[in-house]
Amino acid sequence: MEKTIALIPGDGIGPDVVNEAVKVLDSVAKKFGHRFEYRAVVAGGTAIDKFGDPLPQSQLDLCLKADSVLLGAVGGPKWDNPDSAFRPEDALLGLRKGLKVFANLRPAVIFPQLKKACPLKEEIIGDGLDILIVRELTGGIYFGKHFLSDEGDWASDEEKYSRKEIERIVKLAFEAALLRNKKVTLVDKANILTSSRLWRKVAAELSKAYPSVELNYLYVDNAAMQLVRNPGQFDVIVTSNMFGDILSDEASQITGSIGMLPSASIGDGSGPGLYEPIHGSAPDISGKNLANPLATILSAAMLLRYDFKMEDEALCIEKAVNLVLDEGWRTADIAGDLEAVKREGKLIGTKEMGDLVSQIINN
Repeated sequence: MEKTIALIPGDGIGPDVVNEAVKVLDSVAKKFGHRFEYRAVVAGGTAIDKFGDPLPQSQLDLCLKADSVLLGAVGGPKWDNPDSAFRPEDALLGLRKGLKVFANLRPAVIFPQLKKACPLKEEIIGDGLDILIVRELTGGIYFGKHFLSDEGDWASDEEKYSRKEIERIVKLAFEAALLRNKKVTLVDKANILTSSRLWRKVAAELSKAYPSVELNYLYVDNAAMQLVRNPGQFDVIVTSNMFGDILSDEASQITGSIGMLPSASIGDGSGPGLYEPIHGSAPDISGKNLANPLATILSAAMLLRYDFKMEDEALCIEKAVNLVLDEGWRTADIAGDLEAVKREGKLIGTKEMGDLVSQIINN
């Protein structure tokens, strides 16, 4: 099968980790008889430097013509001028809008080999953690009307959702739950926000079509507390853009290994999805062979699963990552006892980690 993948290395360690994901994708292509063609796309801070725009239309068009999009990272202190008309992160909003991806799927998983990295007590995490956060991506307060008074003494931001926007994201959450532990938790602020009350109404209506899936509700402040108090109660969390932004970052920290967590942003299937690790651009270690590429490699697995419907190929990558971890290989961010890992000769860099995953796939 021939597929085209738009690659957005982006800023900081983005190019480092994307290079390793491509290495792994090439191994998968060879093993399963596929052909992946890559198209380089410039976005983020590097695009500001080159074009004066974080996402020129010409670069977005390259993404739209591809079968899927893999992103490294964008941003960095170089572009942190508050008076600038553009910020690298504007590229993310532009990509989401341009690609019409409305759902962000972010797994929060504790890999058993890295369980000691979790900041929570062992009696809290039990046998592990496996939560899927389904975040609405193109509506809500981030895309509502923003207003600053002429005097600059007050401002407002609009939280607006249509029934259609809520239906499509909640339905996706129910469908995901059917393949997991059949439990959906809707997180909102229905005791205050009218928009949240619409979320609850729509979710209750849709739940009738999924009788085997348990639906419950939590206010966002309680959900944030429950994530650290009893994370095992969650299976699929579905929520609005802003709440999802906050809770998914909290959940990623609970796992103790932000360098291990992928994400997928998908639409209705009529166009390419956007896949990226959840970590930042970490410009201080860019080009030093120190970044952990596994989150990007696992994002590539999600790309194969959701955009290309290649479940066996996705599982092949995920199994290879687990085998590398089973063998004790670690980048510094997931080393735990760094000195012990060094003594065992198991501390490796970005390129070596990519090589090891590729070698397992090739064997």
